[in-house]
Amino acid sequence: MLMTNKKIFSVSHINSYIKSLIDMDYILNNIAVQGEISNFKKHTSGHMYFTLKDKNSSISCIMFRSSASTLQFEPENGIGVIIRGSISVYEKTGQYQIYVNKMEKEGRGALYEAYENLKNKLQKEGLFGDENKKPLPNFPKSIGIITSPTGAALRDIIQVSKRRNPNIPLIIYPVLVQGIEAPKSIWDGIHAMNEYAKVDVIILGRGGGSIEDLWAFNDEAVARAISNSKIPIISAVGHEIDFTIADFAADLRAPTPSAAAELAVPLLSEFQLKVESSNKSLTALIKEKINLGTHRLIHIQKRTPFKRPLEIIYKNQQSLDSLEKLLIKQIQYKLDKNKSHLSNAMKTLEALSPLNILLRGYSITTDDKGCNISSIKDVKISDTLNIYVKDGFIKSCVKAIKNKEEGLNG
Repeated sequence: MLMTNKKIFSVSHINSYIKSLIDMDYILNNIAVQGEISNFKKHTSGHMYFTLKDKNSSISCIMFRSSASTLQFEPENGIGVIIRGSISVYEKTGQYQIYVNKMEKEGRGALYEAYENLKNKLQKEGLFGDENKKPLPNFPKSIGIITSPTGAALRDIIQVSKRRNPNIPLIIYPVLVQGIEAPKSIWDGIHAMNEYAKVDVIILGRGGGSIEDLWAFNDEAVARAISNSKIPIISAVGHEIDFTIADFAADLRAPTPSAAAELAVPLLSEFQLKVESSNKSLTALIKEKINLGTHRLIHIQKRTPFKRPLEIIYKNQQSLDSLEKLLIKQIQYKLDKNKSHLSNAMKTLEALSPLNILLRGYSITTDDKGCNISSIKDVKISDTLNIYVKDGFIKSCVKAIKNKEEGLNG
């Protein structure tokens, strides 16, 4: 049954009433709050919108241009600040927020400090070095995607990939990208893709968010898994301004998931143009080789050995006959010359032969050993001598020895 005795309020009335209650609160009208900046955005108007958070809670904040212009530093995500202002309700959305008048820099927030410490540690180890970066394949046969199955990042990657080249298969490994269990889920995904070993490149990504939202990609185990991957990994975490440890550990960083797909997937039309260009070049080269071979073959066919093959044989036979006659002539010449030399040598030998001396009435005397006796010094009394004459030899015994003067005088 409809209750007509109760007043019905509009949404605007409720938000206006709550705003009036908050605005009357003395504490909320002049309050100082300590926290860490996240989700920082500076509008083109000069107004600043951000979230102030601690370990357990967060609250929306706005700092109008007039107050922001007095700042002595540039606010950014991850730094700790103390803000002063008032809390009120934005009636259009019913959201309460801090209207910031002043802001003091307190120092880096805990998450940002942890991020910097891990980054410096891994950098000193050489984990981010260029020597560890693996090149991306020019023409991957398949691409692995590690991301949330329900996020916009996956839709963007699939859309861009299919537009660029619908023939390349996409292998999707769904993981958690936010929360306590997210780092292990991502690590498992990288390990599984490497075990599967049927993708040529991996896109690891998620959409943008605060430092807390992206914190799974600042995990040390995830960074080491990326670095140890045998398959090259493109990191596509958050938006262009977001940097995570995964970006430094990856083989290549893409500013957005869509950009990662642009980098990983070759454009089919460009690939087709390259294939067509290569085909034309190869066809032209083959035709050139065929034409060159044809010209060479025609030139060879026109040569004498192919037109009159026996002519070469006959010509060589004639040359062989001429060489044979010349060789016989040279041999005969050598024989005649050697015969003449031999005849002259025999005549010379005959003239010098001792036998000719015997024929002229002389004799040759030797001792028992056959040595010629040419002086009285070569013999002594009682030696046996052989005296050769023209018709034989005489064996004699030495009875006396006289020198030339004694013999002539005697």
